[in-house]
Amino acid sequence: MRSDETDTIAAVCTGPGGALAIVRISGPDAAVCAEKVWCAPGPPLHAEPRRLRLGHALTPDGESCLAVFMPGPHSYTGEDVAELQCHGGSFAPERLLQAVLDAGARMAEPGEFTRRAFINGKMDLTQAEAVLDLIRARTAEAANLAERQMSGSIGSRIRGAAEPLLGVLAEIESRLDFPEEELDWRTPGELAGLLAPSKKILEDLLSGSRAGAVIRDGVRLVIAGIPNAGKSSLLNRILGYERAIVTDIPGTTRDTVEETAVIRGIQFRLTDTAGLRTGAMDAAEAFGIARSKDSLKSAELVIWLLDPEKDASAQLREMKSAAAETHAPVIPCWNKRDLILARHLYAVDPGTEYAVISAKTGDGMEDLFRLLEKSVRAGMSERESDAAVSQRHEALVKTALEQLEAAVPELHSEDWELAAVRIREAIRALGTVTGENASPDVLDEIFSRFCIGK
Repeated sequence: MRSDETDTIAAVCTGPGGALAIVRISGPDAAVCAEKVWCAPGPPLHAEPRRLRLGHALTPDGESCLAVFMPGPHSYTGEDVAELQCHGGSFAPERLLQAVLDAGARMAEPGEFTRRAFINGKMDLTQAEAVLDLIRARTAEAANLAERQMSGSIGSRIRGAAEPLLGVLAEIESRLDFPEEELDWRTPGELAGLLAPSKKILEDLLSGSRAGAVIRDGVRLVIAGIPNAGKSSLLNRILGYERAIVTDIPGTTRDTVEETAVIRGIQFRLTDTAGLRTGAMDAAEAFGIARSKDSLKSAELVIWLLDPEKDASAQLREMKSAAAETHAPVIPCWNKRDLILARHLYAVDPGTEYAVISAKTGDGMEDLFRLLEKSVRAGMSERESDAAVSQRHEALVKTALEQLEAAVPELHSEDWELAAVRIREAIRALGTVTGENASPDVLDEIFSRFCIGK
């Protein structure tokens, strides 16, 4: 990231291929740059702020172009911002952007508009991260979570946890600075009690970490079973197109195949694996089986596809053995539904839910989807979803909570110096969540994940 945060930057801030494209300009010369490449009858653009006006671009073709000027600090970045709207595609917006750059702006770097919004106090770091989450959202739930976080839901909780800590720290430091004074100090027990509300807030936030991972990143779902059980056919059925090669020859799938699908509002990262069996036909199949076992170890959820035309008892034993190693929930699923219905091969284990499907025709797929949703949402509450922190937030909140828990006995024993160190570290960790004391390296890492124009 450039160290100069005061120059004027520009970029196309809309995705390619749309009917409309927007060139965003931000910085002290935003209006100047816009007025060099756009004109219309009447007063100059900066004289009528926040009014969208139709004019034309000062490019070779002089195409129609809408423009608006939004003076800071009441803009997205907190700086003067101008936006030029032209026809979409690739050529027209790139030509307009180049004209703006020739007028004195420089090309914005990834995430630089949002970084300036953060630096200028328009949003905290959790809200800035939510902008990226919204861009990347692939489900309605992920988009809703990002919008809640953009409104400051997580940041406000973090600040609510940090505020009482500042009061406790101030009293501890007064004890250290004026040990001989007879001031109206709280008892050690009272000070320790003041940490309880903050600890409760942090515990609630941590309870939502699994929900946050599921909503933002999806669930790694592995499809496993013996060769020719129909795993690749099931993958194709879920995706709705022929992604994996399907043949009657056992061992056709030699490597894992990975794709993404949204099922009942949940994003799944699907992995189709090579069939598991002993005595692989060749080295390539043996390698594929090894990759399958690795995928099972990192799975978050497994569909174990059972073939009614093969030894059911042996398949169930293999499924239980794999379940013991993967530590992920395993959903048994009988394929070839017509044969299952004819042979009544339903038994898996008493109390175990299973699905009966036809990967070929799609019969029974809704039952499988219901079990997938039930497994993912098991133990997740609306409260947890509302407090769905990210992995970065989780690590820092956990640090803060650990420091507060360690500070309690030190307060009771009146070990003020150690207690102060613990509480300062908790405050520092929480400030890193919201960005109040995040290092430049942390900011660079976060904003480098943005696309140009955001």
